Amino acid sequence: MASVVCPKLGGFPARCRQWKLPRIQFLEKNMYRVWENQGFSCQKSIKTPHALATEVSFKASTPLNDKDRMLANYVPIYVMLQLEIITNDNVLKDKEDLEEQLKQLKDAGVDGVMCDVWWGIVESKGPKEYDWRAYRTLFQLVQDCKMKMQVVMSFHQCGGNIGDVVNIPIPHWVRDVGVTDPDIFYTDRIGNRNVEYLTIGVDNQPLFGGRTAIEMYSDYMKSFKENMVDFLEAELFTDIEVGLGPAGELRYPSYPQSQGWAFPGIGEFQCYDKYLKADFEEATTKVGHPEWEFPNDAGEYNNKPNETGFFGSKGYLSEKGKFFLTWYSNKLLIHGDEILEEANKAFMGCKVKLACKISGIHWWYKDETHAAELTAGYYNLNDRDGYCPIARMLSRHYAAFNFTCLEMRDSEQPTSAKSGPQELVQQVFTAVKREEGIMAGENALERYDYKAYNQILLSVRPNGINRKESPKLKMEALTFLRLGDDLLLKKNYNLFKRFVKKLHADQEYCSDLRKYSTVVPLERSKPKIPIEELLEATERIESFPFDDQTDMSVGGQLDDFIDGFFNMIPFF
Repeated sequence: MASVVCPKLGGFPARCRQWKLPRIQFLEKNMYRVWENQGFSCQKSIKTPHALATEVSFKASTPLNDKDRMLANYVPIYVMLQLEIITNDNVLKDKEDLEEQLKQLKDAGVDGVMCDVWWGIVESKGPKEYDWRAYRTLFQLVQDCKMKMQVVMSFHQCGGNIGDVVNIPIPHWVRDVGVTDPDIFYTDRIGNRNVEYLTIGVDNQPLFGGRTAIEMYSDYMKSFKENMVDFLEAELFTDIEVGLGPAGELRYPSYPQSQGWAFPGIGEFQCYDKYLKADFEEATTKVGHPEWEFPNDAGEYNNKPNETGFFGSKGYLSEKGKFFLTWYSNKLLIHGDEILEEANKAFMGCKVKLACKISGIHWWYKDETHAAELTAGYYNLNDRDGYCPIARMLSRHYAAFNFTCLEMRDSEQPTSAKSGPQELVQQVFTAVKREEGIMAGENALERYDYKAYNQILLSVRPNGINRKESPKLKMEALTFLRLGDDLLLKKNYNLFKRFVKKLHADQEYCSDLRKYSTVVPLERSKPKIPIEELLEATERIESFPFDDQTDMSVGGQLDDFIDGFFNMIPFF
């Protein structure tokens, strides 16, 4: 489900800067030593894209024959199924209608579909009482239609985010714990609770019938594996995305519509539950600053950065501000790392890729504070890369970095929001490739127009097709939002088919993933990366250059006009 908004933007080219890196020391197991801020080093200049290209270790391509040269440019597309395709009563909705829609997707050349596997539905009756029957019916239908699937272990609530048209809460027996202990939920500065997802603070607290939050997630994934062995062996699933926060994304719920947030508000920090407070107090005591507290001047959900002391008066650059932001973002990294460790154990040996979704928080990206990213837990600044440590962590688990907002252009955003979706996608793509990771993406909003399609095509192959071998910059897959009546309208459907063909680099649909991707059993996660090594990845480097426009365009304004004319003629 999408969680990124966009209403209108304008961009400028990235500038070359001298990037500087603060030095922070850490103890093992994420405990801090004496906090040192030793100033900034001016010895390292920002690296150029060309220098970076020679430093990144790309896997050598196998020489391709003439038939397969273009297939190496093939990007598969998976269309998101409706959020409510499995009802709250655990029943597959409108099976006959869905089958017809799947056939239409198949006719368009679509490779597969994606669906949320809702915790709040499957384990709704009680702890470890899993009911997978409706999902097995859905999976069998997709398999019968000869399509592949991406599935999401959705440990969050559906409802309260952009595009949420139904309400699927987390299991009632989990929420019941919150009646007597509301601190199991994320909490803002004035005490508002967010029931979308359990706070990171209870990841290792045995509050749920003796189980911790991570143990509940782990048991759920193990049960999925045990009950879907036949589908796994048949290689129906290509990706298993692990939900790690609100909207399934690795982030804090800093911009919830349910709390009155509206674009382009900076959002609020979400760490005021008693468990995270206690963790922060322990951390500050260890560095000799027990008097340090959470920011009390970071504003409210709909503030602009300059309306707050923490951002407007540079509090985020103070020693105390840096310590807080490091702690806040590190908790997110550790959370993702620990749950993906469990996912890797559950699915090890299966021919699937793990994946994690990261939110494309593009508003205030061009403001020096990056305030909206910071409140969400992405410690990204002009001189600090907040996405490379995430990419490094994901690479340990062979997990794809699935990024949103691929369809957005700067020119479509309000200049007052200082948005930069295009530059943000560039930065993230560079971070993932720098860490030799797997890059995938999706659009954030439902759009079926040529401008959005062309931007997505540019995002998935930033330097176009390569007629000799696999492109060095190519996304592993695109997840497209979303299947429904709008997509299948005649005008939209016809353009969508053209879009699919361009994603496939003008090649016919290919049912064999091995011809354009790697299909191997999931290996055991690599050794744990100490937090200080993750933070070494915060050195900012210049982004890879992207082409100005895609070389696989679906057309422009004239094509749109002509298509509109022919769509009015019944027999076309």
